[in-house]
Amino acid sequence: MTEPLLPSPAGRTVRILLADDHAQIRDRIATVLTDAGYTVVGAVADGLEAVNAEGPLQPDVLVLDVSMPRLTGLEVAQQVRRRGSSTVIICLTAHPPEEMLQPAWDAGAIGYVSKLSMMRDLVPAIEEGLQGRRFVSKRFELASPPES
Repeated sequence: MTEPLLPSPAGRTVRILLADDHAQIRDRIATVLTDAGYTVVGAVADGLEAVNAEGPLQPDVLVLDVSMPRLTGLEVAQQVRRRGSSTVIICLTAHPPEEMLQPAWDAGAIGYVSKLSMMRDLVPAIEEGLQGRRFVSKRFELASPPES
């Protein structure tokens, strides 16, 4: 069983906003995070909803699907950062790092989690992000062909 995570620097429970256009994925993520001791303060289905919810909800962590309708996860991250928010941003994606990792960092993300390993990697990515450290799923390394 996963130990409850550390509270945010303000001493309160870590509050998370989820943004993914697939309801089943949002539900799975919410269950994993709740079981890990986090508080899920919102779950939205597209990027515009994420931007509109982030300000009023003031989450400690924003988990963003990279590919969403209306605004992509990277566009959401850029807008959130432009507003001056310091929320920890974790990107959730099926895109390999060579396609989207640098754009994710440039947009203000600190974590890059494979959807294929999100059940294992999301909590560690959040823990690392809360400590100010970057995280990239090892799943992407496993998917790379061996060098000859």
